[in-house]
Amino acid sequence: MPIFMDFHDLPDGVTAAHVAEMHQADLKIEHKYNCRGLTYWCDERRQTAFCLIEAPNKEAIKELHEKSHGAVPQRIIEVNDTLVESFLGRIEDPEKSQNTELNIINDPAFRTLMIVKFNKNTLRTKNIETLRAAIRGYSKSIINIVNMKKGCVVKQESNSFLMSFSSVTNAVESAVKIQELHNCVITPDLDFKIGISAGIPVTNKGSIFEDTIKKAEYLTYVINGNIILTPEVKDLYESENQNNPINIKGIKPLSITEMEFLIRLFDYTESVWANSNISVTNFNKNLGLSKSKLYRTIMSIIGKSPNSFIKEFRLNKALELLDKQSSNISEIAYQTGFSSPTYFSKCFHEAYGVLPSKYKK
Repeated sequence: MPIFMDFHDLPDGVTAAHVAEMHQADLKIEHKYNCRGLTYWCDERRQTAFCLIEAPNKEAIKELHEKSHGAVPQRIIEVNDTLVESFLGRIEDPEKSQNTELNIINDPAFRTLMIVKFNKNTLRTKNIETLRAAIRGYSKSIINIVNMKKGCVVKQESNSFLMSFSSVTNAVESAVKIQELHNCVITPDLDFKIGISAGIPVTNKGSIFEDTIKKAEYLTYVINGNIILTPEVKDLYESENQNNPINIKGIKPLSITEMEFLIRLFDYTESVWANSNISVTNFNKNLGLSKSKLYRTIMSIIGKSPNSFIKEFRLNKALELLDKQSSNISEIAYQTGFSSPTYFSKCFHEAYGVLPSKYKK
């Protein structure tokens, strides 16, 4: 039976004790709706609550909540229990709160997410085996750093990590340690970027923490710093550290205006990147900016012209497909918005110093 996570926007005055009472009310009648309540998260400060429930469908969850306490969730998404545990640390009520009359869990589901991405420009290196060995050692050290800072590696791929932290400070300190480690590695071909964002697990998107993951991913495109923070992460970090301004070498917090532009840019790019007929003019119109304004803004944040940005975005998508070995070169060229396989191979070679056919092998 599938597992769902729902989101409740709590009214003023509702406490963790009230949410615990509602959870207990659900458990008493859940069998009538073929549901099984696993656990919940409550954040009194942000006035949010999230329930994790095994159920036949979303409607059964709504009916259960409606009958037991009347608080119908605003949103429900289907989730993977392994991912939930990786992001949030548990999929059942904590042991210390079990076997009591009222299990009060004042545990926010708000998390700080960090993406570490290795730059694929490292494909240009002549000593690929030395680089691969360095990446393997670097990866092990990254995992150790994250574990020491009470974080969790949610996902690891050939060129990236996704990590989850309950503390913003621990996330930022982990990033700094990873940066220091990189500076000590005598491998000039090994480049990296870190994006750090924060948010809740259920939004209007379809997957758990989808909004927050996307923001962290967007940040890895930003220039002028190896560690890029959303404005919210900057504010939370300073709040956790006696309001001292964050002033650490290599860290660049984005302004609210910069972050808003980045989200609009990538939201639109993700909707059109596979279309080979899309041009910079389409970006001007849909982002509501003149040609010169779009150029200046992208250059100041990402360090590339609009055309170069679109091309790099498509090449990154192509790399993902090549890593999956799911299609041939011609198919990947057309799937990623290039006008022909020949042009795709030319752009790929210019960017990475190797032809896509050789990279795939």
